[in-house]
Order: sequence, then C-alpha cells, then structure tokens
Amino acid sequence: MKWLVLIHVLGAAIWVGGHLILSLAWLPMALRTKSTGPILEFEKYYERVGIPAFLLQVVTGLWMASRYIPVDDWLAMHSPHHRLLWIKFGLLLGTVLLAVHARWMVLPQVRRGKLSSVALHILATTLLAVTFVITGLSFRFTY
Repeated sequence: MKWLVLIHVLGAAIWVGGHLILSLAWLPMALRTKSTGPILEFEKYYERVGIPAFLLQVVTGLWMASRYIPVDDWLAMHSPHHRLLWIKFGLLLGTVLLAVHARWMVLPQVRRGKLSSVALHILATTLLAVTFVITGLSFRFTY
C-alpha cells in the first residue's frame, strides 16, 4: 500500500504542480503579452508527462479506494470515507469533462491565437486539481 500511495502522490505532484505553474507563471505571461505562445509552449511539453501522471492517479486512486472500501460497498454512504470517495469521483468527472473541453474547444482556439476562454479553463482545472489534493488528504486523515 505504501508504494501505491507513493506512486499516487508523485502523479499528483506532476498533475497539480504542472497546473499551478501554468496558472501562476505561464498564463499571466500569456495574458500580459496577449500571446498564445506561452500556453502552447507549456502544453507542448507538459502534456507528455501530465496526461500519463493523471491516468496513473486514476488507476492508483481506484486501486486505493478498493482497498479502503470494497467495490461492492461504494454506493453506500456509511462513513466519511464513502462521502470523500464520491467527492473524488465528482472531481474526476469534472476534470475529465474539462480535459475533453480543452482538447476539442479550448486548444483549437488557442492555436488560432485566441485567449478568450483559456484563462477561465486553466483556473478551473487548477482549482479542481488542488481540491483533489485536499480531498485526498482528508481521505487519509479521516478516522
């Protein structure tokens, strides 16, 4: 279980850290210069490690969830862990929907030089990522 947690946390560090760097450094640069270049440059390199890190988190997260709560008991709401599990599932759904939206709607706009919706999208994804961490810590420290 310790290795599972370690791999999950490393994936979270890449996913959340990358989005914090995007939100706090690259996005302000893009907005200040009114250029999509910084966003495209970041996306070009980050996607190679960010997407695998996120998928690793999903796999390890489901694996850990099944160790905390038997899969056939996931629909019950018997404990705080059950509620936190469903919060994580909600965050996962939100993240996946934002990723699909980014891939098919936002990135094509950025590639055409438009920054209109990218800032809001980046901030929403980062907020979900940070909330994932907080919820994960709550899961570990709720007794």
